[in-house]
Amino acid sequence: MRAVIQRVSQAEVVIEGQLKSSIGGGLLVLLGIEDADSEEDIDWLTRKIANLRIFGDENGVMNKSVKEVEGDILVVSQFTLHASTKKGNRPSYIKAAKPERSVPLYEAFVRRISAELGKEVGTGEFGADMRVSLLNDGPVTIVIDTKNKE
Repeated sequence: MRAVIQRVSQAEVVIEGQLKSSIGGGLLVLLGIEDADSEEDIDWLTRKIANLRIFGDENGVMNKSVKEVEGDILVVSQFTLHASTKKGNRPSYIKAAKPERSVPLYEAFVRRISAELGKEVGTGEFGADMRVSLLNDGPVTIVIDTKNKE
């Protein structure tokens, strides 16, 4: 499981001209799922994201988590995070899980990160053509891959 986490002042997802989700300050999480991912990856990654200390404290030091600042989270599925560009110029997505595997894991991730945060999170729509806009705060962008957790 691979996540690109961006600290944002605001973010939103629009599908076919309709607003699907929007958040104020918090985290935009772009999530890529591969066949080798499991519930263990979800548990580890949701805890890591919810407790990642990338928000400023009273001294301006990145020392607080999204939970501590009572921020929001918007989760958007993005299979292209598993693109392989080793050969040629057309990326291969062979490592990205197919929908029958990835949809249940994506939904479980959303439920788990919501439980970690203690409130509902915004989402995109799995497999939809989405327009994601954000105002990156900092900018702060972190990439986490559960296959590199040790």
